[in-house]
Amino acid sequence: PYVLSGDVDDAEDLIARDPETFRSKYGIDVRTNHLVEKVDCDRKVVHGTDDRTGEAFEEKYDRLLIASGASPVLPPWEGKDLPGIYTLKTIPDVEAIRKDMTPDTKRVTIIGGGYIGLELAESFVTIGKEVRLIQRGSQLGEMFDEEMASSIHEEAEKHGVDLHLNESVEAFRGEGRVRTVCTDQGEYDTDLVIVAVGVTPNTSFLEGTGIFKGLKDAVSVNAFMETSILDIYAAGDCAMQYHRVKQKLDYIPLGTHANKQGQIAGLNMVDQHKSFHGIVGTSILKFFHLSLGRTGLSAKEAEREKIPHLSVTIDSTHAAGYYSKDDPMTVKLVYHQSSRRLLGGQIIGGRGVDKRVDVLATALYHDMTVDDLQDLDLSYAPPFNSVWDPIQQASRRAE
Repeated sequence: PYVLSGDVDDAEDLIARDPETFRSKYGIDVRTNHLVEKVDCDRKVVHGTDDRTGEAFEEKYDRLLIASGASPVLPPWEGKDLPGIYTLKTIPDVEAIRKDMTPDTKRVTIIGGGYIGLELAESFVTIGKEVRLIQRGSQLGEMFDEEMASSIHEEAEKHGVDLHLNESVEAFRGEGRVRTVCTDQGEYDTDLVIVAVGVTPNTSFLEGTGIFKGLKDAVSVNAFMETSILDIYAAGDCAMQYHRVKQKLDYIPLGTHANKQGQIAGLNMVDQHKSFHGIVGTSILKFFHLSLGRTGLSAKEAEREKIPHLSVTIDSTHAAGYYSKDDPMTVKLVYHQSSRRLLGGQIIGGRGVDKRVDVLATALYHDMTVDDLQDLDLSYAPPFNSVWDPIQQASRRAE
């Protein structure tokens, strides 16, 4: 999204290492444009096709890492293959979108109000497009509780985003390219459509292997990134992650723990034993002038997990109130009803959201209670904080 908005100058800037760097600097035999289609676990062979030549190939392994990532979901809507309809996950995706945009591209429709949908809405508004955002559910940012999401809606409307909540896409129309988005409530003219309704793990090529899969067909792994088949490992967006608060495997595809899992898998594959200690579900998002941060469980997630819980929500400020009256922050803490163990936190505001969310993530990692937060020795000076940090203020008001 930040390439589209111009905050990142060039898509090439997103490449950490190109294939030649892997080959020349690290001595890794990189095979680009090779599609693996089958894994023979008994013979320890992967089978596939070279996309450039169409020739079949097979490669033997002693240990195998599945790090095939995830792909954007494009539901089977009528007309979904019309030119002008895109998903956004890779550098070729963003380059195709930029190439397709002309001075006549004025109206952009975004389907989905999650991380990518919100970032895209901001990016297209930044470059002067009219943005319509269609969300099947009742709120944007469904990773937040409903009352927290109201400020997201206000921010979207403040910047001219045309919100359509509780509305489902049914089809696309157009001659030669997409011109109309059809929903269960109306039809809307558009010049460009971006679908951002989630991702699915790239694991279909593992069918028949006996490798156990869980949520959304993500590969189930243990703490050492081992799958249910000996000598096969999995990591990243194609794999599940142990959730420390839920105390079970979950699927939350984010780059932070994808990197950690990859490193740990690589070490274990060469017998340098290291375990993955799990996630608490921490994420943050910039949406115009708001920072949207969360970690652990929301109240609705705790409800789904049948965890007895209470919550407290306060309005505060990033810095001392007399120093920063125009920098509001809303904090919500969720905690166990009897043990008072912290279960999660959500913070929406301007400056300072990131550091508070990271404090809460650390507290979750160490199984702290909501009351323990009051004992933390957090930094204070009027430009940065009050003598009681906002998360401590919320802690003090917990029942």
